[in-house]
Formats: sequence, C-alpha cells, structure tokens
Amino acid sequence: MTSSNVSPSNRLTVERISVPPGPDADVSADFLAFHRMRVAHETALWGNADRAPTLAEDIMFWLGNEYEERHVYLARLGGTVVGSGTLTLPLSENTTTAGVDVLVDAGYRRRGFGTAILQHLEDTARARDRVSFDGYCGAPIEAGVPLVDAKSGSGGFPLDSDATGFALRHGYSLEQVESNSTLSLPPDGELLASLESGALTSAQGYSVIVWQDRCPDGLVEAFAALKSLMSTEVPIAGLVWEGEDWDSARVRQEEATWRSSGIDAIVAAARHDETGELAAYTVLIHRAEAPAVVYQEDTLVAPGHRGHRLGMLVKIANLRQAGVTWPDATWVMTWNASENRHMLAINIALGFKPSGLEGEWQKRLG
Repeated sequence: MTSSNVSPSNRLTVERISVPPGPDADVSADFLAFHRMRVAHETALWGNADRAPTLAEDIMFWLGNEYEERHVYLARLGGTVVGSGTLTLPLSENTTTAGVDVLVDAGYRRRGFGTAILQHLEDTARARDRVSFDGYCGAPIEAGVPLVDAKSGSGGFPLDSDATGFALRHGYSLEQVESNSTLSLPPDGELLASLESGALTSAQGYSVIVWQDRCPDGLVEAFAALKSLMSTEVPIAGLVWEGEDWDSARVRQEEATWRSSGIDAIVAAARHDETGELAAYTVLIHRAEAPAVVYQEDTLVAPGHRGHRLGMLVKIANLRQAGVTWPDATWVMTWNASENRHMLAINIALGFKPSGLEGEWQKRLG
C-alpha cells in the first residue's frame, strides 16, 4: 500500500506478519518490533510499562482463537518499521464488527502513515463484511484540559490528544469513556473489615467462594452463564455489540490462554445458598513478569441478585486473597464505564483513585 505523500523509491508498505505459535517458540524480528513499539508507546504515555502487555501475552493474544480472528501488521518506509496496525474479527458473535488499532512511531507522525495503516485495516475488514469498526485509546488525567464529550452522556476524552484528532478526522465518534483507577496494596485492613461488615448484613443467604486459575468443574457451567451476562449487563453506550455466548469450553480456553501467557488469576464468586446459583463474581489477574501491578478484570452481579451488596463482598474477598497470593504486588488497576455509577461507588469506597481515561470510538458504515 502506498501513501500519497511519499516517493516511489521510499514507499510505505503495510503487511500482515506472522505470530509465533507459542511463547516458547522462536520470535521473529517482525513480531519483536511490533511488541517493542507497543511497550515504548505505553511507557511514553504513562511513564512506565505497567499497562503494556508482556511478550508472552502479546503472542498468545494475537494468535487468536476459535472465537476471534486477529491480525498484526507492520508498516515500513523502505526497510524501516514506522508503525503497526491490528485488526480483530469476532467469529462467534458480533460478526459485522471489527476492532482496529493504529500506532505510528513518534518520529514518523503527521506524515499520513497512520491514515494509510487505518485504510488498510478498514479495507480488510470491509472485505470480510464488517460494517462497524471500534477502537480504544488511553490518556492520563489532566486537570483543566478541554474534553470531547462521549455520546453516552457521561465523561469525556482530551480534545487535544493526538488520538482524538486522528479518530475524528477519520469519521469515528466517541461513544463511551471508561475511568481508569488504581488502588495501593495492601489495602487498609480496617477499612475492608468495616465495609465487609456492612455488606454482610445485606448478603445473608449468600456464600463467597474463591478459586485460583481454574474454575472448579462443578461450577464451570454456572460461571460461564455469568460471563455471558457480563457482555449484556454492563453499560456499552451506543457501541454496536451483541452478547457473547459462553460455555464451559470457552471458559477453559480463556484459562488455558492465561496460563500460557504467564498470567495467574483469582476469582471470587458469591453463591446463593438456597438455589446454588452463582450470583456474582470478580476477577483479578497478575503477571510474574510485571509483579507490581494487578489488573481488575470482570466484576458482575446477576440481575436477580442485585441489592445485596454482593459486588462489594466479592471484591473484598479477592483483594484479601491477592495479598496472600501475590505479596509483591503494590497496586491494583481497574476500568469502569463513566456511567456505571454503582461500580464506581464501590471502587471509591475501597479506596481506588482516578488515574486515567480510556476512550471507546466507533465508526459505522452506511
């Protein structure tokens, strides 16, 4: 693919690269270039690499699976790597959507290369009958900067961000903003005890179960049902996104991918004593290669069990277990839709502090 503002002798090309078959396989120079560019970008943006994937994570994620096809591209100017692009194509649900991401090396920006990469991704997605594209970008919180408002009606993203300008120029709208928050570890024990005492008064008739890495066989179908709800019962603003259908095989596939990526997971779930139903769950993950940070993944309370403070209860259980399992971790990072006031209130009560924003952008054809 050729960008219009470069000469034929110095042509920009955008080519798909192969992904190593696993973390123990030889890693090509192309994939290393892709990975290192991502780490450099996150480090420049945030001042550290805590939000960047490890090499093993990148390999296992971009291999894709039966539920989502994933492509990695490098952009070269002559023989020099100047940018990258990624494309995700859901295969089980959301088969008219595609996820796109564009990254241009800092020394080569504002020369049309990002546009060329994005055009290649969009053309590839269109050829697969995708008519809705979505992309995500992060930014630290800065006081007093002008914001572009999300169409969800809650939150905004920095207007002067390079990512904002790029998205708007190419027809993407800001559908939703997620708040990125962090909590120092270990948490305040007295605070947890006080919050737990209050939650237990509302959670009579429920028990908390905690497991690490692998869901017990007797709970995996019920856990899969909760994970299906996770894709329909959280705020998604105007994003075109269908619910995901989870079963035990899909749960096991995710667990296996995490293990191969060097990721450990802790899950705390609330079970309704009378029926045996799983009513709520929350997930924390940790990487030995980045021991300081723990990521907060899903948290969900099933609709029929809300109002019993189960979200608070399972989060407290998981935070306590994290201190035992990962004693070297120093903070937890989480993301919540800006309009998800209930979950944000739980996190604020636990001591989470705002640290960044994530913009969720969408472009629809027709």
